[in-house]
Amino acid sequence: MRAIWKGSITFGLVNVPISVYSATESHDLRMHQVHGKDGGRIRYQRRCEVCGEVVEWGEIDKAYDDGDRTVVLTDDELGELPTERSREIEILQFVPSDQVDPIMMSKTYYLAPASTSAKSYALLRRTLEETDRTAIVSFTLRQRTQLGALRVRDDVMLLQTLLWEDEVREPDFTGLDSGVRISAKELEMASALVENFSGDFEPADYTDEYQEQLRTLVEAKLEQGDTVDTEETFGEQEKGEEAEVLDLMEALRRSVSAAKEKKSGGSSAKGSGSSASSSGSRSPRKASGGAKASSSTEKKPAASAAKKSGTTTRKKPASKKSA
Repeated sequence: MRAIWKGSITFGLVNVPISVYSATESHDLRMHQVHGKDGGRIRYQRRCEVCGEVVEWGEIDKAYDDGDRTVVLTDDELGELPTERSREIEILQFVPSDQVDPIMMSKTYYLAPASTSAKSYALLRRTLEETDRTAIVSFTLRQRTQLGALRVRDDVMLLQTLLWEDEVREPDFTGLDSGVRISAKELEMASALVENFSGDFEPADYTDEYQEQLRTLVEAKLEQGDTVDTEETFGEQEKGEEAEVLDLMEALRRSVSAAKEKKSGGSSAKGSGSSASSSGSRSPRKASGGAKASSSTEKKPAASAAKKSGTTTRKKPASKKSA
C-alpha cells in the first residue's frame, strides 16, 4: 500500500505522527468507451473556448464567477491557504460512538503509525477502545477542510470523513406515516419474518452479481467473439409470471411460510454435507435468510438474455488503461 498523506494526530500537547492510506477500492471491471460502428476509442479533450486550443492539465487553474466578475485562483495561491498548509488531524472532541450517524460517513482511510510514534499511537488506540468513544477531528486534505471520525477497527485506527451538517438533506416527501394504521397482528407477522431472516452479518457471504455476470460476458466474448449467445452463456431466462395481488397480511403469511421452508431446507442440506459454499460461489444473500444460492455452473440469466450479442471483439495492441 502507498501512503497518500502524512501528518500527525494532535490532542492537547500529545502528537501522534501517522501515515494515511486508502482503506477501500472499487472492484468494478474497468471499461472505456468506443465508437459502436468501428470500435475506435473515444477521447475527450480539454479545449479552451477563447483560443480553441487543447489545454494540458498543468495549464489549468480554478475560477469563481459571481455572475458579473471572474476570479482566477492558481494552484500556488490555493496552496498558500493556512489550512491547506496544515499537516495536522486535530481532535476536537471525544463522543459516544453511537452518536455518529452513519448517514454522515463518507470515505474511509487507515492510519498507520510512523516509526517514531508506536507508543503514542498504541495509547490513543487503546484509549478509544476502552472508553468506547469516537474522536471527532478536523483536517485538510486535497484542498478541502474535512470533518472526520477517528475510531478503531481490528487494532488499526480508521479515519472516516464526515459530511457537514448542511450536506445531509432533510427527507422532504409525502407518505411518511400519513394516516397509516398498523395492526398488532401485522406487526407480529412482520416480526416473525424478520426473525426468519435474522443472522450475523458476514460481508464475504455477499457478492456483486452484476459484476460477476459482466465478467462472464466479457470472457465469453473474448473466447467466442461475435458468435457469443447470451442464452447459452447465462441459461434460458425465466419468463416472469404476473404477480398475484395479495393483501398485506396474506403476503406476510406466505413470506413467513416460505422463509421457514427455505431455512429448514438449508439446515437439512448442511446436515447432508451439501452447503451453498460447495458450489464454488457465494450466494448474493445469506442462505439462512431464505434467498437463492447461486452456483458457478448454473449462472443466473442476464436481464437481456433473449438475443445474441452484436458487439464486436477486436484484438488491439496493449495500451495504458484509462483513468
